[in-house]
Amino acid sequence: MARPGSTREPLLMALLPLAWLAQAGLARAAGSVRLAGGLTLGGLFPVHARGAAGRACGPLKKEQGVHRLEAMLYALDRVNADPELLPGVRLGARLLDTCSRDTYALEQALSFVQALIRGRGDGDEVGVRCPGGVPPLRAAPPERVVAVVGASASSVSIMVANVLRLFAIPQISYASTAPELSDSTRYDFFSRVVPPDSYQAQAMVDIVRALGWNYVSTLASEGNYGESGVEAFVQISREAGGVCIAQSIKIPREPKPGEFNKLIRRLMETPNARGIIIFANEDDIRRVLEAARQANLTGHFLWVGSDSWGAKTSPILSLEDVAVGAITILPKRASIDGFDQYFMTRSLENNRRNIWFAEFWEENFNCKLTSSGTQSDDSTRKCTGEERIGRDSTYEQEGKVQFVIDAVYAIAHALHSMHQALCPGHTGLCPAMEPTDGRMLLQYIRAVRFNGSAGTPVMFNENGDAPGRYDIFQYQATNGSASSGGYQAVGQWAETLRLDVEALQWSGDPHEVPSSLCSLPCGPGERKKMVKGVPCCWHCEACDGYRFQVDEFTCEACPGDMRPTPNHTGCRPTPVVRLSWSSPWAAPPLLLAVLGIIATTTVVATFVRHNNTPIVRASGRELSYVLLTGIFLIYAITFLMVAEPGATVCAARRLFLGLGTTLSYSALLTKTNRIYRIFEQGKRSVTPPPFISPTSQLVITFSLTSLQVVGVIAWLGVRPPHSVIDYEEQRTVDPEQARGVLKCDMSDLSLIGCLGYSLLLMVTCTVYAIKARGVPETFNEAKPIGFTMYTTCIIWLAFVPIFFGTAQSAEKIYIQTTTLTVSLSLSASVSLGMLYVPKTYIILFHPEQNVQKRKRSLKAVVAAPPKGEDAEDHK
Repeated sequence: MARPGSTREPLLMALLPLAWLAQAGLARAAGSVRLAGGLTLGGLFPVHARGAAGRACGPLKKEQGVHRLEAMLYALDRVNADPELLPGVRLGARLLDTCSRDTYALEQALSFVQALIRGRGDGDEVGVRCPGGVPPLRAAPPERVVAVVGASASSVSIMVANVLRLFAIPQISYASTAPELSDSTRYDFFSRVVPPDSYQAQAMVDIVRALGWNYVSTLASEGNYGESGVEAFVQISREAGGVCIAQSIKIPREPKPGEFNKLIRRLMETPNARGIIIFANEDDIRRVLEAARQANLTGHFLWVGSDSWGAKTSPILSLEDVAVGAITILPKRASIDGFDQYFMTRSLENNRRNIWFAEFWEENFNCKLTSSGTQSDDSTRKCTGEERIGRDSTYEQEGKVQFVIDAVYAIAHALHSMHQALCPGHTGLCPAMEPTDGRMLLQYIRAVRFNGSAGTPVMFNENGDAPGRYDIFQYQATNGSASSGGYQAVGQWAETLRLDVEALQWSGDPHEVPSSLCSLPCGPGERKKMVKGVPCCWHCEACDGYRFQVDEFTCEACPGDMRPTPNHTGCRPTPVVRLSWSSPWAAPPLLLAVLGIIATTTVVATFVRHNNTPIVRASGRELSYVLLTGIFLIYAITFLMVAEPGATVCAARRLFLGLGTTLSYSALLTKTNRIYRIFEQGKRSVTPPPFISPTSQLVITFSLTSLQVVGVIAWLGVRPPHSVIDYEEQRTVDPEQARGVLKCDMSDLSLIGCLGYSLLLMVTCTVYAIKARGVPETFNEAKPIGFTMYTTCIIWLAFVPIFFGTAQSAEKIYIQTTTLTVSLSLSASVSLGMLYVPKTYIILFHPEQNVQKRKRSLKAVVAAPPKGEDAEDHK
């Protein structure tokens, strides 16, 4: 190894006393595993868990610790036994226990650089003295470590890497996956045979999306591994879109009592986020599951665990019911058969090089070895030494064994290539490799490419990262029993996800993927109204009324001639309706019209047949025929109102709707005015008033009527009639009731305008009828005309509120047309019934009364004119 430059001199001198302190600490600790060799590799393994109550180390970790450490010993044995790999060079090792704590691991790792520090000076040079001025005892010179395998936890690897890089010692981790370690500017001597968590985070994001989840929470153990893993997951999910983080919770490094119960309560603040992404160490995973069970939330959370959970049984031991359905990630691995054979043959006799193997033996077989000749506690059986792994205890190869072996082989292949380049044709080490240049070795490490212990390629990119290849597991119950369940492979990830969704099993419905959604999907005809700042959360807002769903975020109104489909996902044509001949609404008006026409025809026929009889003559034949014609037209308009609208029908409606009433009320007004003027003139003079002859009466009547005709003709010229479909008239609140109305281009106001002139004539006639009410009933028609007009006014007063009061009704077209036609027919029937039915009755059934009255003088007539006096009697 090259000597450090002058810029590192102060730092190295500062680290010298730390190295001695570390050496003293190691003397008090459990020690290390040492193998002699020409080139020494360092090894860092979590043989023990983190200690509690101020203790550095805790319980033994059988799988993560002992299995991995033995994997390195196994790999070294194979390398040293391979004549093709590093011929003449034996690899030694110094393996240390990190106790799963970064600060403790740093103290241990300082022993790897002791040889380098001693190369810079000894105790005398730096003035170190024991009490009394006695120089310190010199220990045996430490091995010169050329490369380090480890560590396991990312936080430990980061702490160690910061020291090893100062001395240019390459480091290869078999389990550290924190994305932070990919920073080649800070951790330039760090490499790893496992992929970084950035790949793992991408795989977990892909899994979440494949399951249809969009709302999850994250849990991270405090430290580089957990925090950087969650950070990578959050960043990738944000970039990919479609996944939102409900809560991101950090588990403290030293959790207080009740901390995990509090953590579960926080997760339940967002109960819809059932998916929990967990980057945590084994101890934290186990305590999270315990807290979930205590909160009676077994089956609620859907765990997605990182490779720290993987396919291990220790985090879920006795907590299998809480772990059912958990999906876990593990770098693609294979069980190494050669290691199984090696490890299952280890015993107390043939494995004395592992100083922690005796402790493992006791833990694995639940027995005690005698120590210093003292028998162990009677409550625990004594170990016989004849126990065998896999026969007297359960055994399953730990998941990272493959990667420990690959890390050792990566260093061995790099040293082999370096040896071939620096020592060509030389067996054993040559001066060029003594000491070994760490920077040059790093270049060879980054250039290695070989098939690893599982047959998969081992290589590194420019940042020292291995390619991402993962197996995906799910913990599934067996025959309904969680405790007898196990991890089942359900997919793989290698840049893209391949997940067998049908192989997944869940609590509840085994084959229905449970949801982890902030908001349930909106139904048909509902749009998403997004919650501000949370793109995965929304409120479903119905596209009500005449709106339809354009896309998942937008509602728009249907065009005017259309209405939404029942589920409001599109538009459909609005049905078009009209008042048809078969409609129940048309029956009453048509019946009245038919009866009225029959009655009118009967009266006209009777009058024509008895045209020269006194009653017909006395009623004013000319005006009577005009009046009856108007009544006939009033009845006939009903058929035009029911007929299908078209240009011809609409023109006829405009013309005849007001013509019949105008003709009728013009005739009545003329007759009433004539009677009124006759008797008013008779009070003042015996001279008859002007314009009382039949011709004058007809001229007056047709003059009044002509105003209506001229107005309608002008209207027809300005706005030619045509039919329209009015979609607003019956655009009801409920779109299902909406209808387009086929009608003539006449608004309600224009329709009333057609009748307005008639109503004016009616009111004027009523006024004259009131004025003529004093004429003796026995001698004139004034009172029947008055009663006719009073009744007609009542009919039309009732018509107005009914007609306009139903303007918003879904049945408007039917109600208004029926109301109008019935009102017209009733008003015609009143005129017909009060003015002509009695006369017709007398003509047909009492002809003896249809005789000429005796003539009287004009003075007498003026004084007391006989009933029904006609101008003809005064010729």
